Amino acid sequence: MSTSRPGRTEPVNGRISHWFGELPAPRPALPGDRDADVCVVGAGLTGLWTAYYLKQADPSLRITILEAEFAGFGASGRNGGWASGLVPGARDRLAKMYGREAVLDYQRAMNEAVDEIIAVAARENIDADIVKGGTLRVARTPAQATRLRHKTEADHEWGVTEAVMLTPEEAAERINIAGMTAAAYTPHCVRLQPAALVRGLAATVERLGVTVYEKSPVTVIEPGRAITPHGTLKAPVILRATEGFTASIKGLRRAWLPMNSSMIVTEPLPKEVWEEIGWEGRETLGDTAHGHLYAQRTADDRVAIGGRGVPYRFGSRTDTDGRVDGRTITQLVDTLYAALPQTRGARVDHAWCGVLAVPRDWSATVELDHTTGLGWAGGYVGHGVTSTNLAARTLTDLVLRRDTRLTRLPLAGHRPGTWEPEPLRWLGVRGLYVAYRLADWHEARGRTRTSPIATFADLIARRP
Repeated sequence: MSTSRPGRTEPVNGRISHWFGELPAPRPALPGDRDADVCVVGAGLTGLWTAYYLKQADPSLRITILEAEFAGFGASGRNGGWASGLVPGARDRLAKMYGREAVLDYQRAMNEAVDEIIAVAARENIDADIVKGGTLRVARTPAQATRLRHKTEADHEWGVTEAVMLTPEEAAERINIAGMTAAAYTPHCVRLQPAALVRGLAATVERLGVTVYEKSPVTVIEPGRAITPHGTLKAPVILRATEGFTASIKGLRRAWLPMNSSMIVTEPLPKEVWEEIGWEGRETLGDTAHGHLYAQRTADDRVAIGGRGVPYRFGSRTDTDGRVDGRTITQLVDTLYAALPQTRGARVDHAWCGVLAVPRDWSATVELDHTTGLGWAGGYVGHGVTSTNLAARTLTDLVLRRDTRLTRLPLAGHRPGTWEPEPLRWLGVRGLYVAYRLADWHEARGRTRTSPIATFADLIARRP
């Protein structure tokens, strides 16, 4: 396979992501000390959705967003383009804490949030290549098939009765994946272009009267103020929406772990290749391996596919422009070929990476302390495109002191704990993903049940 365009020996590497055809010119930075009614830290989807719903609820509010780089610089502009109904947390574990009915409502709210994103994009004329094609999850070993059946049964227990198991033949009519032993489908997912969504949302909130300052990194958050190198923004309510970059803020290094995820995208594939693959429904695609893949067929007929790569950088460091190491690119190309051998020979045009936030118990949270005026939302464990919308509406209700269905969800007020100090954090995460690779190898030998290596790793990591 050639991974180069004519005259170039390598794909574009980094430069934030393929989703940005051109990197946007940044908006002006905070021009010295200012004040507002609400300060939102971070112009990703959480911050932008929060500003949107707050302004819709109370147009008189003076809302200012402070962004370290530009809107969509983080996971919001680098993700795989899934807006799914997957709950960002362990439903069984949350049910023990908050009750079964609360978790059932949480799942319903996530499914509804998928449609809410579609509705807002239509209402605000945001063209983000949205197609509600659902999700196809595939298994390619007996152990993965067993795990997939259990996941589908669990979905039914939590109210997702539309989730169905498919035979390999039925699944191949949707997407012709090599080596399928089983598959499952759920309609609760949207395929979209994430940078188009976040940029469209940023333009929308500005049109509504929200002020957005970029190149204004917040280094300290305290009651009543957010401090940047350019000045201090004073506000009685300050909402942190920094997701995987939270560790860069003073005092928050152990709050959420910035987990790395990487992607590649092919050149546009010709019609004859798509005739072999199928994928006419534009479903999002995932598997049930421990080192899982996620993929979509883009609006311009590329395959965009992702996986973990290097999972974590020592000290909760994050990348600068999304550059990926060569080994990870090779692994992703191999994953692409194994799943879709029809793509062999296709050029890889772009590779990039980004970070998602993982709380210690792998469950997202939204919180507001009315005493200090400090609030936050995040920890979406890779399910952020939809979770950001639900979290933002929940945070809006908390800011406005509204007792609603959303403020009673397990998402609101959840306390996930903190991560271990270094070097334990680095050793634990690196060890975890070595274990998952070994577990996938172990299962590929023909096991019908999940490898005990993965079971033990999940227990130590407290993963769902």
